[in-house]
Amino acid sequence: MRPELEAFERLIDIISELREKCPWDQKQTIESLRYLTIEETYELSDAIIDNDMEEVKKELGDIIMHVVFYAQIGFERKEFAIDDVINSVCEKLIRRHPHIYGDVVVQDEEEVKRNWEQIKLDEGKKSVLEGVPKSLPAMVKANRIQEKARGIGFDWDKQEQVWDKVKEELSELQTEVENGADHARIEDEFGDVLFSMINYSRFIGVNPEDALERTNKKFIHRFQYLEEKVAEQGKKMADMTLGEMEAIWQEAKTMPKKD
Repeated sequence: MRPELEAFERLIDIISELREKCPWDQKQTIESLRYLTIEETYELSDAIIDNDMEEVKKELGDIIMHVVFYAQIGFERKEFAIDDVINSVCEKLIRRHPHIYGDVVVQDEEEVKRNWEQIKLDEGKKSVLEGVPKSLPAMVKANRIQEKARGIGFDWDKQEQVWDKVKEELSELQTEVENGADHARIEDEFGDVLFSMINYSRFIGVNPEDALERTNKKFIHRFQYLEEKVAEQGKKMADMTLGEMEAIWQEAKTMPKKD
């Protein structure tokens, strides 16, 4: 037996045994595991952003464990088993890659994406946007919405057009703010700015979620440096002027990040 199949079978046996003998595992349901799976997914995301391959390996293990756990519960409820789960995704991959498993010819990645979305519609989807989970964080959701729209050709042609749209949305936001528009109107325009910026990020090859997380980490690093320096001086930030804090902030920019 191939080692990866042996390892997978071992995991299936362990999860089955835990469901029989462990009080905590016995109490778990599809619903109770959902929140833990979301947490594990974010932990995997953190490891990927940190480029920590050892942690990526561990978090992938947790994700696979959850998949097997869900399948075990499905088996106990006589609804599906792990082989149903795997065969289902295998069949989907074959069906949605006719350029590999059929006689369809494609020229590039974009044509593959367009075919993928069209096949999903042929399978019964009413909209290409149906596959975007409602519970996704707003920024990730906006990115996926735009990618799926692009998959059927609904997109700008040039990067410059998208940047013009960003400037247009910024101008509209500024106008509403200066005119004292109500909160809902300003929020609406602010959302348009964010959506257009996320759109622009695709054209310059930047993942907006990754970019913002990098900025979050950069801010945390510099702010904590500021806190440490203020404490070393025996002061409190609330008692310092903005200029004093800014001087330390500029110093923080030159300091290497801690692992």
